[in-house]
This record gives sequence, C-alpha cells and structure tokens, in this order.
Amino acid sequence: MTTPGSLLRLVSLALIWGSSFLWIKLGLAALSPSQMVFARVALGALVLCTIALARRTPLPRGGRMWGHLVVYVFFANVLPFTLFAIGEQTVDSGLTGVINSTTPLWAVPCTLLFGGVRRLSLNTVLGVVVGFAGVLLIFSPWEATGVNLGGAAVCLVAAASYGVGVVYAGRFLANKGVAPGALAAAQMLTATAMSALVLPFNGLQAINFDVPALLAVVVLGVFGTGFAFLLQHAQIAKEGPTAASMVAYLLPVVSVLLGVLFLHEALTLREVAGMAVVLVGVGLTRLKTRKPAPASVEELQPETV
Repeated sequence: MTTPGSLLRLVSLALIWGSSFLWIKLGLAALSPSQMVFARVALGALVLCTIALARRTPLPRGGRMWGHLVVYVFFANVLPFTLFAIGEQTVDSGLTGVINSTTPLWAVPCTLLFGGVRRLSLNTVLGVVVGFAGVLLIFSPWEATGVNLGGAAVCLVAAASYGVGVVYAGRFLANKGVAPGALAAAQMLTATAMSALVLPFNGLQAINFDVPALLAVVVLGVFGTGFAFLLQHAQIAKEGPTAASMVAYLLPVVSVLLGVLFLHEALTLREVAGMAVVLVGVGLTRLKTRKPAPASVEELQPETV
C-alpha cells in the first residue's frame, strides 16, 4: 500500500529529475558541458557530505569499494552527465528526457554481461524490442524530421551508460553494509575528482556570467544531484526498488511539459507516440514472472540525470 510519504517522494523525484533537462539547457548559456558537470557534482557532493557529517555517517572504507566506485561513477555520472550536456546543445530538453527513459532497456543486456541473470524472460525480451521500436519511431531516420540525429545519438549513448552504471552498482556496490547516504556522498566526491581531471583539457573556456543560467546550474547541483539522491535512497529503503522505479515513467512526461511551457519547444505527434511506445516497452521489462531470476533487471534502479 502506497503511503502519503512514498507518494510525496515519488512526485518530488519526478519533478526534480524531470526538470533536470530544463536546468541543463538553461545552464549551457553560462557553462560548457565539462564545466557544468564539474559544478553540479561538486555542489551535489557538498550537500551530501554536509548531511553525512551532520548525521556522523562514515564514508565507505577499503580500496576495493572505492575502486568499484570509480568504475560506477564513470558510467553513472561523469560520462552520461557530460554526454547529455553535449547532446542538449542541439536536442530539445523534452526529447532528451524521453531518450533518458530508455535506461531500463539498456540495463537488460547489461545484466547478461555482468552475470546478473542467465536468461531473459519473454516479457523482458519483448519489452526491449518494443522499447527500441519506440526509439526508432522518435528518430525516424528514414524521413526528414526536426530531430538532430547526432545530438540524439549522443543522448542515447548517455542513457546506455546509465544502464551500465545501474547494473554495475547492483552487482558490486549494493548490500555491502554501507549506509545509502554515505555511499551517495562517496559517489559525488568521486565524481567531483574525476570531472576535475577533465577540466584542463576541455573546460577552460571563459564563463558567461549569465545569472539565470548560473542559478539553473546551482539548482541542478543542489537539488537534482544532491537532495534527489537522498530521496531516492529513502524511497528504496521504505518501499523497495520496484515501487521506487515508478519514477522512471514520470520523468519524460515532466521533461516534455517543462520544455513546451518554458522553452517553447515543439512537440510532434510522432515524438509523443514514440514516448508512449518506449514506456510500454519499459513496463513490459518490469513485469514479474512466476519464478523471477535473482538480481533480475526489475530489481535494479535506473540512474537518471
């Protein structure tokens, strides 16, 4: 039974993460993609480390755990954050949110790669096929559309990277006796260090001191990369991963509506139909069978931007 607290967390996460694509689009007026990634993860780390310190929650220990964090953060934060920022230079924020909703579809083959399942159910295979048919409908490469295929492809790679990250976390980081808040703080600290290494090579451009754009980056870092992780971990702890995953269905709706309302982005019937097909595919991959395999894809949480 869904509690009022669970519903509030679900709606809050949908609004925070669904609006992230709007903040990215606005923030690009002030920062380059690499600068934006560094700023958002640094702000997220500041929020999460402050909370961990206030709660006296120790960070993870051991080189093995931190080694897994480095791999996880590359696929779950640094790479997709950067690619989404690059993609949104030419792709509407709403469409980017729709592409992001394919993350659970990418997680399916990754479970096979990391040994999470030995075989996939018919529902899962059908869901992947239907989901990517929806992606093909959105892109429609056989006809001239308003979609920048290069930018959209970059966003699709970002969503695939999220899929790798979530499966890797389920395989190597979950249930290791580390408090969720401490793990999230360590994740953002690692992301900050890794993104800082990129700045000398691709982040030395002059910053455009556009106040609204810089405020958008602050919102993206503090809420979309800081507090949102705490809400998600709380949702998983209270309601379980399957219930928490429902936010994946709301994100593209929020991103599309915000893009239309505040950025006056065009929304075609083809894109709406494609989004619906993608979400049907995601739903099929999450249908339980009579004997679900251990560590199946339905138990894994998709990362989000």
